[in-house]
Amino acid sequence: MNKKMRFLAVPALALSAVAMSGAPAMAAHDGTYSSTLGQLSGTTGSGTITLDVTGDQAKVKLQVSGLAETFMDAAYPHVQHIHGGAMGECPTTADDANGDGILSTTDGAASYGGIQTTLTTSGATTPAEGLNLALGGQGGSYTIDRTITIDEATQKSLAAGTAVVVVHGLDPATVTATAEAFNAPSDLEPSLPLGATSPALCGVLVESQMGDMPAGGADTGVAQETGSNTAILALGGGLVLAAAAGGTFMVRRSNAKA
Repeated sequence: MNKKMRFLAVPALALSAVAMSGAPAMAAHDGTYSSTLGQLSGTTGSGTITLDVTGDQAKVKLQVSGLAETFMDAAYPHVQHIHGGAMGECPTTADDANGDGILSTTDGAASYGGIQTTLTTSGATTPAEGLNLALGGQGGSYTIDRTITIDEATQKSLAAGTAVVVVHGLDPATVTATAEAFNAPSDLEPSLPLGATSPALCGVLVESQMGDMPAGGADTGVAQETGSNTAILALGGGLVLAAAAGGTFMVRRSNAKA
């Protein structure tokens, strides 16, 4: 099947950085931070992350497996971020405001805050890349292993224990919601399905012994697939998942084991 990259302009992101105004100054805190990512809204995926931080440099290793694998016969793009500026928690079913079975990005915002660092596979890591699918993880299992620069807001959240990692993109085959709820307009971009932009995995980054990975690590994953295999929309500095006009949003569940 001939797959072409699709570029269309869409409105500004509702998913944006949270201001840190009024917060007291806090020095950067070197150390190793890690988390085992928990499941949201019925996902069967799993993941682990470790950040080795020295000043504004962070060696990131994220391993994810068992997420939704394909979108429109191409690799399903999953974006992930370090959020902060809020409670430093992952949302629970009690935060599902309308009881539709999906914890949307908006539902979780009070718990984990806005994007502070985008965990991309390459290139920029600012909040502006928040939905840049070309730089997201591709497929149901993948690894991000790189050194990035983290800004002052992210450093403060790490030091305060309020930094939270969120991986987006639910699988309609496992989500605890009806097909109608999954395909409802996204709270980030109404032309997209709610389930495609909602959090699938979440974990609070806590300081750990240097070099340790949290227990229950995910599979190493598969090679990234980018370029013509990704259906995307231009969004200023970022990109958004898009279904073809009048098309059907179809996702195949990953066969990777958590």
